[in-house]
Amino acid sequence: MSDQKQNSPQDPYLEGAKATTSEDEDFVSKTELKRQAKEHQKLGETIVGLTDAHVATIPMDEELADAVAIARIVNKKKDGYRRQLQFIGKLLRQRDTHDIEEALSKIAHQHQASNAAFHQLEKARESVIEEGDPAIQRLIEDYPAFDRQKLRQFSRQVKKEREKNAPPKAFRELFQYIKDTVQDS
Repeated sequence: MSDQKQNSPQDPYLEGAKATTSEDEDFVSKTELKRQAKEHQKLGETIVGLTDAHVATIPMDEELADAVAIARIVNKKKDGYRRQLQFIGKLLRQRDTHDIEEALSKIAHQHQASNAAFHQLEKARESVIEEGDPAIQRLIEDYPAFDRQKLRQFSRQVKKEREKNAPPKAFRELFQYIKDTVQDS
């Protein structure tokens, strides 16, 4: 009979053990809560640091948008700025931040894409200067709007500037010409 009592589902000690197990799964430590608070505050700081055009693309409710606008006005060297960022972090903890993080990710990818395009333009300029006609031919094949004579002229001018240690005027002009022509194409 004692064996039946220990294994019976009506045993109050077993019920308490089952309840504790489900509570443990929902338990979040204080350290974890602090880590999440810091992440939300950093997210808020990222939003505050964006340009006006980028802030406009972030999906925020009116209360959060007002808090971000105030933080952008407050002097960053003052304690009020820190407190405003903490407040923004608190507001973000109360909201689903998935859409905000997605919008920030899109902004970051735009920035990376523009950097990659800029580096491609720099590589094209260097190849025109270093390789000469073969690089010019590849550029013209990719972008027929280029003027072969103008590219050759810039290439010669840049080489002369480098020989004389002169200011890189033609170097900059070549980059601008390549950039303008590629963007127009």
